[in-house]
Amino acid sequence: MKNKLSSFIRKPIFSDTRLLAVLWLGVTLAGALIKGLRGSYNNYLIFKGTFFHALDGLPLFGLYPAEYADCNHYGPFFSLFMAPFASLPDVAGICLLMTVCSLALFLAIRSLPIGNPCKAFVIWFTVNELFTAVAMQQLNILVAAGIIFSFTLTERKHDFWAAFFIVLLTAIKLYGIVGLAFFPFSRRKPLFVLSLLFWAAVIFLAPMLISSPDYVMGQYSAWAHEIAVKNGDNLFSLHQNISLLGMIRKISGGSYSDLWVIVPGLVLLGVPYLRFANYRNRRFRLLSLASVLLFTVLFSTGSESSSYIIALCGAAIWWCVTPVGHTPIVNAMMIFAFVLTSLSPTDIFPRSIRMEYVMPYALKALPCVLIWLELTRELWCRRYFDDPATDLAPIVDADIK
Repeated sequence: MKNKLSSFIRKPIFSDTRLLAVLWLGVTLAGALIKGLRGSYNNYLIFKGTFFHALDGLPLFGLYPAEYADCNHYGPFFSLFMAPFASLPDVAGICLLMTVCSLALFLAIRSLPIGNPCKAFVIWFTVNELFTAVAMQQLNILVAAGIIFSFTLTERKHDFWAAFFIVLLTAIKLYGIVGLAFFPFSRRKPLFVLSLLFWAAVIFLAPMLISSPDYVMGQYSAWAHEIAVKNGDNLFSLHQNISLLGMIRKISGGSYSDLWVIVPGLVLLGVPYLRFANYRNRRFRLLSLASVLLFTVLFSTGSESSSYIIALCGAAIWWCVTPVGHTPIVNAMMIFAFVLTSLSPTDIFPRSIRMEYVMPYALKALPCVLIWLELTRELWCRRYFDDPATDLAPIVDADIK
């Protein structure tokens, strides 16, 4: 099975860049048009509303039932980010926004320092999750792109731009802050810190281009309050907290602080960073990227079905570079992830199982939890500085075992 999988992903038709680009953008436009033409795009109306509300000096986090259901949860900078899209007709705006996000993720995956067959595998493995995120008009596609870019740009010593993506995504959805996990790998740390400070100032002040300083300061304060309220609302929500946190809480039905799970998770994530001798090994750093992508979703109460475009990118990168190789157990874990995590929201998956077990108990997270635990074990236990996949040599096709 191992040799068949390795041979398959090396087939030219599987990894042809033009085919992959057509597939990726085709899925994006299909998802955007289906929802757009049906008039089912509440999330986009929320996004669009942030721009016009900022122009009019209205609260960004208020309820506007005449315009859309629910409310905005993104930062004040997001109102400016939406400027190029909000003035277009809705269907065109949805298509353009989702195309920008998906193109960013496509380019981010292509920027990874792994062989072309591996890049193709990441794209094929996550394409169904891409459709899910596009259909729900979610920015998790852009979040995944930004986390990967913050890694690859750090790898290439472009710390200034790595810092840009970290600050940009933090200002929009907070998830971007996990990009700081790649700071230890930077070989230009003073520049990295200065770049973070520069971009933080620019992005903090940028919304004032379409509003006033007092308004923007007030909205940052309101955003902090909104996040706290939203976190409480998410705990037992059927469509939110689809994470390790949510799985434990929904199965146990318990009332406790999530810190009892988050703190051990942070320890598991952070201890490998004490293994300084392994930093020079690219496989170690790529596995750290995969770990961060999975951690971002598994330890957030805001995780929803569309968030798994982030986690499955991490799972696919792990499969490509795991030092264990493509053993039957590793392949079984990936198949489990594809079936339960990626397919469970679709009509292919049995509805009765989805409605009675997967959704009520957040079981979509389970395969990714298992992969993250195995990945963490590898980061803790293996001597990567003895690995032949050393610092400046990309993980090439021959490294797939």
